[in-house]
Amino acid sequence: MLRPETARALGKASTATLTTQLFKRGFRNLFMQGVRPLGAPGRNLVGPAFTLRYIPAREDLDPIETYADPEHPQRKAIEIIPAGHVLVIDCRGDARAAAAGHILITRLSVRGAAGLVSDGGVRDSAAIAALGFPVFCAGPSAPLGLIAHHAAEFGVGIGCGGVAVLPGDVIVGDADGVVAIPAALADEVALDAAAQEEMEEFIQSRVAAGAKLPGTYPPNAETRASYEAWRQARTKE
Repeated sequence: MLRPETARALGKASTATLTTQLFKRGFRNLFMQGVRPLGAPGRNLVGPAFTLRYIPAREDLDPIETYADPEHPQRKAIEIIPAGHVLVIDCRGDARAAAAGHILITRLSVRGAAGLVSDGGVRDSAAIAALGFPVFCAGPSAPLGLIAHHAAEFGVGIGCGGVAVLPGDVIVGDADGVVAIPAALADEVALDAAAQEEMEEFIQSRVAAGAKLPGTYPPNAETRASYEAWRQARTKE
C-alpha cells in the first residue's frame, strides 16, 4: 500500500533525484530506457505498478476476434486494475504496433487508474495526449497491437524499458521519463528525495549567484552550515 505522504513526496521529486537516491542504495538500472511522456506532463505520474506482459504475436493465437473475449489479458487487466495504480506494459521494447489506443486508455482513465507506461507504442496519440491522462511510451504507432503483440498475462514480474518491474513497485514519471522504485524502499526514498531537492534548491541559488563548484557542489561543511541557516530561516517564515 502506497502511503499518501509518500505519494505526495514522490509527486514533487524529479526522476533525476530519485535515480540518485536509488544509486546510493546500490540500484543502477531502474530508469526505463526509450520511455517518454506522450505530450507535456503537467505533474508527476505516481502509483503502484499493475503489470501486463506481451510476448510476440502469432497468427493462430491473435486473430482480431480475440479482442471480443472478456478474459483477454489486455482487456481483463484494464477492467480490474485498482484505482490509483499504473498499468505497466511489457512490449519488449517493440514499438512496431500499439500497446493500447484511445478507447482503452479512456477506459483506464474512467476507471481511476493513475496512468499507463509501456516500452511499446500507442495509437491515436493526438487524441490520447488531449485526454490529460498520463501516458509514457516509446512513441506513436498506428498498427493495432495484434501485429506484434500477444497479451500473455498480467500481475507478474515484467521487463519495461530494460527495467525489472514487479507488481506493486512504485512508478514515478516526469518530463525526463520513468523510474520504478522497489516497493519496500518507497517511503525512505521519498523522504530522502525531499531532503535532497531542498538542498539542491539552495545549491542552485548559490551557483546562479556565482559560486564556484568546488565546495558548493557537492557541498562542504561550510556550505552545509549555510544551508542549515537558510533552511531554518525559511521554516520560520
